[in-house]
Amino acid sequence: QVQLVESGGGLVQAGGSLRLSCTASGGSFNIWAWYRQAPRKQRELVAEIVRSDSPKYADSVKGRFTMSRGNAEKTVYLQMDSLKPEDTAVYICHARPGYPSLLQFWGQGTQVTVSS
Repeated sequence: QVQLVESGGGLVQAGGSLRLSCTASGGSFNIWAWYRQAPRKQRELVAEIVRSDSPKYADSVKGRFTMSRGNAEKTVYLQMDSLKPEDTAVYICHARPGYPSLLQFWGQGTQVTVSS
């Protein structure tokens, strides 16, 4: 059974940093992503890594967030620097094997709160 487990969320002041982790069990994935969902807003793609390509980022986090993969390729990270109150959201890990599989998996999410 595939599980994605996030950790690293918390409360931080504006300008601070947090590092999120997402660890997978029970599967192998080529495409990883971090999404976030704030109250009363649509879920937003924050960052994505496709196979060995360079990560891609939403414009709103470019230059402040860095997504990376662990050596064992079962873990991804999201380093978040220069955090802003508008970054406050539940951050959710997403992983999928990619074509031809249509499977996709979601973590339970971790809360990030940035105070002004």
